[in-house]
Amino acid sequence: MNAILTIARLTWIEARRRRIVLAALICGVLFLAVFGTAIYFIPPRNLDGPNPLMARAQLQVLMLAGFYVVNFLVVAFAVMLPVDAVSGEIASGVMQTLASKPVRRVDILLGKWLVFWLMLAGYLLFMVGGLVGLMWFLKGFLMRNPFPAVGLMQLEASVLLSITIAGGVRFSTVTNGIVAFGFYALAFIGGWIEQIGVMVGNAASRYIGTAISLVSPGDALSRLAMHGLTPSVLSQVQANPFTSLSVPSMAMVWWSVAYIVAVLALATRGFQRRAL
Repeated sequence: MNAILTIARLTWIEARRRRIVLAALICGVLFLAVFGTAIYFIPPRNLDGPNPLMARAQLQVLMLAGFYVVNFLVVAFAVMLPVDAVSGEIASGVMQTLASKPVRRVDILLGKWLVFWLMLAGYLLFMVGGLVGLMWFLKGFLMRNPFPAVGLMQLEASVLLSITIAGGVRFSTVTNGIVAFGFYALAFIGGWIEQIGVMVGNAASRYIGTAISLVSPGDALSRLAMHGLTPSVLSQVQANPFTSLSVPSMAMVWWSVAYIVAVLALATRGFQRRAL
């Protein structure tokens, strides 16, 4: 355990040195500034107007849009943060130095994964807190229990984080980034195929989309999170862009947890066998 914490501390120092966290925070603050400006000028100005139900529905849609963007930022951060954490250190020779110490290679990967996971969790909480705080301060609207959705978004980021860590064991930095974003794109396409299959009543398309979600479950977790944030009234409105016609079950959550464990196990095995 001490070895894992040591690697985590070194990884945190390296991440600060490369200013990855600073860049992500700047992008997040800029988005929150744009979001705050938009909700300030877009009516309704408050919930005390002649039609409070319509006002709440409009504010809820704005919040869903904000969560959608935050989810994308966290996913991008989950890929870019660790994209060269393994491959870059192997190429530079730093990994050879670490591996020559009395530190197991599994501890190296787990230490890096742990600190990146904590950084993603902190970033997600910062962004969600900014969204909820701005909406409450400017409009007096407080979203109902966003924490289950936040947990699902963190799980989605953990899937991409694990894939990127595993890719760094085998691929160069650029190739690893392409592969990681390719997995995200695959999940996104699979989700659309499943939605279209449900819309047109095509069982084959629905099953294909579900199978793709099993290979890359990120989009399924995102849809489940957005479904949890969407009130039942808005869920019945087909024009709502955040409505999912096929809502993943909780089985997908457990599958994603097992998926992360399996990916990390494969990464550890490959890293132990790789010649440095």
